[in-house]
Amino acid sequence: MTPAAIEKFLLSLPGTTLSIQWGGERIFKVGGKMFAWMAPRGEKPQRISFKTSDDSFHILTQDESIRPSPYLARAHWVKIAPLDSLKPAEFRAYLAHAHALIVSKLSKKKQVELSAPRTTKRRRSAPPRRRSR
Repeated sequence: MTPAAIEKFLLSLPGTTLSIQWGGERIFKVGGKMFAWMAPRGEKPQRISFKTSDDSFHILTQDESIRPSPYLARAHWVKIAPLDSLKPAEFRAYLAHAHALIVSKLSKKKQVELSAPRTTKRRRSAPPRRRSR
């Protein structure tokens, strides 16, 4: 997957925000908590780090191009470089799971807010009742 395709996918996940931190790193958050980050645009090789489950961490780190993420490995984060190390469908599934892992740790209220439809529909009020004399 290209960096642009990954960014587009991450931003399509409910409640995802993007902030630029740490000298240009693109940080993807949900509910104010980080679930993925990508290297600054133009940096070679392009890389991404994201949260995984315990099992996924052990499976993914068996691949030579997927390593425990520095400083975050104890929390089961992996770093992938180059980005073509996974098939696009697998990549999307792992990224969606990273998002879901963080959402599951948010408060119930915040989880409900994230699952609510993004559009708000106005309710039509009933016409006023006529008074009987």
